[in-house]
Amino acid sequence: MIVALIVASEIGFWVLLGLGLLARYVLRMRRLSVVLLVGSPVLDLVLLVATVVDLRRGGTAGAMHGLAAIYLGFSVMFGHAMIRWADQRFAHRFAGGPPPWKPPSGGWARTRHEWREWFKAVLACGISAALLGAGILMVDDADRAAGLVAWLTRLPLVVAIWFVAGPGWATLFPGRPKEDAVR
Repeated sequence: MIVALIVASEIGFWVLLGLGLLARYVLRMRRLSVVLLVGSPVLDLVLLVATVVDLRRGGTAGAMHGLAAIYLGFSVMFGHAMIRWADQRFAHRFAGGPPPWKPPSGGWARTRHEWREWFKAVLACGISAALLGAGILMVDDADRAAGLVAWLTRLPLVVAIWFVAGPGWATLFPGRPKEDAVR
């Protein structure tokens, strides 16, 4: 059941986002757009409640319960940025808006951008860890909570890999912005 809810939450996010942007820029129905876009966090809340109910009813905290916590943590930290990313592209395409923002291509601006994204990932992992910890406390049985504990041990690996691939690499090899490279 939890797997289906995670998949439904992700599909629902993109469907609500698409419908919300369609309502805003094509149909010019701003209020409907707001209602649809506010539905995205509601989906996360539904997933959280369903996970808590499943665990409260005595379900064994498996890998999918842990995945739900990770999904929620990253959704909280990156969901708004994903909506903004899509909104800029939709506004540019359908409403004559300015070209969408692009991350810096190199230099210290790119390095700062990578550090900022990595800190968001650290916070997402922190939120996920808090949700996992709450689940472990709620289950209150080491055997039934093993699936959540396993996810807790993976979070530092996520942070480390993101660091190496993101700000670590950008700091060591900042490169030059494309504008400078042309000159």
